[in-house]
Amino acid sequence: MGAQYYGADSENGDHIDDPSEDALFMMISDLNNSDNTFVVIQPDDDDPIWFASVAVLDEGGYEIVRRDASRNEHEVATATSINDIARDLTIWMAARDFPGRSARQRSESENSV
Repeated sequence: MGAQYYGADSENGDHIDDPSEDALFMMISDLNNSDNTFVVIQPDDDDPIWFASVAVLDEGGYEIVRRDASRNEHEVATATSINDIARDLTIWMAARDFPGRSARQRSESENSV
């Protein structure tokens, strides 16, 4: 069974359906400069309208990209705190549109953040 809303995939093949903040923290913690340099989070869709990615920077820290075509958003930032990255991505994803999720569910998730 696929993710209800979205999935996270890392370069080394790890996959988590609907990852929690803690799961994102673990996936980002596992990144390195050799064979596992990024994590991509996106809806479980054939043509996802949004995505977020976290990539290891050579000079240390992480590059975070957030893109949502439905809201004309494209942000690129850098950070060093894995905890902050996981929390910020969880909050950002809670406000995304997901196929099959009603407007009420979106509103409830946005208000709980």
